Amino acid sequence: MMVQPATSKTVYKPVPFWAKLPHPMFFKEATSVAVDSNDNVYVFNRGDHPVIIFDRDGNFLETWGAGEFVRPHGITIDGEDNLYLADDDAHMVEKRTKEGKLIYRLGEKGKPASWQEGDPFNRPTHVAIHPDSGDLFISDGYGNSRVHRYDSDGNYIKSWGEPGSLPGQFSLPHNIAMNGSDRVTVADRENFRLQTFTVDGEFVQQIHSHRPIAIINGNGSDTNLYVAEAGPPPVQEGVRRLGRRVVVMDREGTEMTRFGDEFGGEGHDQFIAPHAIAVDSEGSVYVAEVSYTAFGSQQDPVREVTSLRKWKRASG
Repeated sequence: MMVQPATSKTVYKPVPFWAKLPHPMFFKEATSVAVDSNDNVYVFNRGDHPVIIFDRDGNFLETWGAGEFVRPHGITIDGEDNLYLADDDAHMVEKRTKEGKLIYRLGEKGKPASWQEGDPFNRPTHVAIHPDSGDLFISDGYGNSRVHRYDSDGNYIKSWGEPGSLPGQFSLPHNIAMNGSDRVTVADRENFRLQTFTVDGEFVQQIHSHRPIAIINGNGSDTNLYVAEAGPPPVQEGVRRLGRRVVVMDREGTEMTRFGDEFGGEGHDQFIAPHAIAVDSEGSVYVAEVSYTAFGSQQDPVREVTSLRKWKRASG
């Protein structure tokens, strides 16, 4: 199926109770999500089964990775269906087969680089993969303010970025996506902006976004960027239209459409704490949410809440 870029007429509709998770398996919270070439959906999560795989209809397929990760954060899949898993508290990025076999590891597990000094890694967050060369672009992250580039074999090429709010500086680069084959766009979360660079790290442009926490590019002829926005800080909690939504835009950052209720919540058309985003070949969108950290852990009694949502591209 050839999906064209979304327009202002494109409509997305939520698919309630999409993931059919077998009892007693649980996510705790789904931190990231990615889709392979067969539209199977891989969910990186903080439960006892850190990688859980579904088909596009939400039927459970398999799981792996128990006991092998410290704090799952980001997952990306390349054109050959290899997985790249960012474990922020382990300070590493791993490349694995779709069956879970380790191919290589970047970073030494459990040993962070010096905080905010720029060397890889101090709590890396996400990986983007060049569609032709297979080069990796890694956002790093919570304890750094950098983007690192590696070749497809895991050899270091270069880095760019530093703490700050000027162009080319970062305040928590939380996600990264290819923007065509010549650019990468970084979700510079706490600077409330998206920054676009050439693949060599030259600054191109920046656009405002409300705490952009996740970004992914479309597939094939779908040249859109899909951006998930985090909710407001506590002082503005309850104010409508401040994040907790998905914005679909073109490569230059012009908004095409958006979805998600103007208030956050547990409803089928609402978000609690978007954290990662993926798109399948039909143009349907999957959003992983750290809803346990943001909401469920604060309830009495503590409870797991919805942390994985699917929105189907219904028309347009």
